[in-house]
Amino acid sequence: MTDFIIAGSGSSGGILAKNLHESGSSVLLLEAGKYFKKDTFPKTEAAYSSQLFWGGGLEFDEKARTAFLRAKCVGGTTIVNQCLMNRFDDIALDDWKNRSGVDYLSVAGLEPHYEKVESIMQLHYFERKEFNRNAELFTSGCDKNGYKWKFLRRGQSDCKTLEGNDCIGCLGGCHRDSKQSTLVTAIQNTEQKGLKVVSEFEVKTIEHHKDHVVVRGLQNKETRELKARRLILAGGSFGTTKILLNSGIKDKLPALGKGFCQHPQYMAFGLFDDPVDSHKGAFQTVASDDMNFRKNGYKLENVYAPPISVGMLINTFGPAHQRIMLNYRNMACIEVAIRDEPEGGEMKVDKKGNLIVTKNPTDQDKARVEKGIETLVSVFAAAGAKEVVRSPFSFGLHLMGGCIIGVDPQKSVVNPNFQVHGHENIYIADSSIFPSAPGINPSLTIMALSQKLSEELCQGNL
Repeated sequence: MTDFIIAGSGSSGGILAKNLHESGSSVLLLEAGKYFKKDTFPKTEAAYSSQLFWGGGLEFDEKARTAFLRAKCVGGTTIVNQCLMNRFDDIALDDWKNRSGVDYLSVAGLEPHYEKVESIMQLHYFERKEFNRNAELFTSGCDKNGYKWKFLRRGQSDCKTLEGNDCIGCLGGCHRDSKQSTLVTAIQNTEQKGLKVVSEFEVKTIEHHKDHVVVRGLQNKETRELKARRLILAGGSFGTTKILLNSGIKDKLPALGKGFCQHPQYMAFGLFDDPVDSHKGAFQTVASDDMNFRKNGYKLENVYAPPISVGMLINTFGPAHQRIMLNYRNMACIEVAIRDEPEGGEMKVDKKGNLIVTKNPTDQDKARVEKGIETLVSVFAAAGAKEVVRSPFSFGLHLMGGCIIGVDPQKSVVNPNFQVHGHENIYIADSSIFPSAPGINPSLTIMALSQKLSEELCQGNL
């Protein structure tokens, strides 16, 4: 019997698979999506949207007000994100500790685990010489308003942006193996050492026993059943929560599905007289770093999107839409990302086992969005934009919660040892255990929590 089955291969699953395999455990890594590598990633925006994401590109909440982006491939969302590596601060972790009662959720408590995962990847701090004009306009507008900004830290090795490579392609997988996804830093190397990776296997339900766990799923439309001494769910907020809900244990876990939160993004485009070419060079090098923004629950990010996505974000038709899209090269972009409140989010499943996501923005969420948009407009105005086109749509990134960690089984799903309450052979350390939205990119902290879990397992403490 396999020692560990890990369901999901992103920020959590990749780290856990590497560490547990290297410790001598037998590990089976399952992934619902396909196995792409640098030479086989889809080449176009339309192709990668349909092949690398759940829902063919987008999933929606029950009222179709928010679109969610969630990767479905070996490497998970680390394949399609920007690999920004930020540690959480006291604001985020103090809130987590207060909500959960878990003592190690602190800057000092996570420090050694951050260091371990940072040591297996190449990290790069951007410099001004790497700015494209989108970044120049953003920082100029921030400086004129007195807003603080920072250079970002990204997991990357050899992007060659100064030699003409355009990193907007990373949204569909890195064709250079430069981006430090779990595919690059953990899975491929460990697979060469004997790690078993099974792609296109979607876990449907699980069954917990005293000395093992049964995993049932579909592979190539055929039902399969696997067994392991222990199971680690690493499918993220949606994937992990859905598996547990469909496994019929909601009555034992009253908090299951509750506390869904995210960092909803609201994009706006500044139109300029001269070309900006935001799609060229390094995709994202800077972001706001203003403590007033942080305290008010929002931040500004200097990003962009490929043409199809931009076209979908702009709510105009006919000649009006054509006018804007003909200015694609002349547009700069800023998005507002907020820390939304977990109290407004919940996940359930329908009779067919489909995930139903409810996300009702609270009054505070709405206030944060409006304040962020007001700030964004002031940055564009100071930078000299002749027009600001605001997208009316939001999309959800950094999906979190649903299986939150805590000491109280009535208010949480996972205990401080990362075990599902009452199910000691099932572990979770992915974003589903987050007690609230941190307002900081979560990838590094998911890895750090997974590093902690793997160390405890390898040392025989759990």
